Amino acid sequence: QVQLVESGGGLVQPGGSLRLSCTASGRIYSSTFMAWFRQTPGKEREFVAGIRWGVGNTYYADSVKGRFTISRSTAENTVDLQMNSLKTEDTAVYYCAGDRGGYSTVDSSFDFWGQGTQVTVSS
Repeated sequence: QVQLVESGGGLVQPGGSLRLSCTASGRIYSSTFMAWFRQTPGKEREFVAGIRWGVGNTYYADSVKGRFTISRSTAENTVDLQMNSLKTEDTAVYYCAGDRGGYSTVDSSFDFWGQGTQVTVSS
């Protein structure tokens, strides 16, 4: 069973940057799709960015394209999310997740999740 632990959240001013990191314990197979989701109170969890573990192809929600970058290290078993030009609407709890079945943007298909890390963008 894979366990995920996120880190790197915090408070940042609009226009600033943060880097989130997700560390996995256990083996991640090459077919796994790793992703970051985010959620605000009263709203459904939203796909932010994802990466195919084996080949490294990346995917982004339109709302973050050009500002966020997802990357992974197969050697260190980590998935990072570099967030630049942050906006107040990026404020949310960010979750790392993995789907053994491959590419997906639907949270219900993901098999394992981290506990979440709070990102607050405010002046």
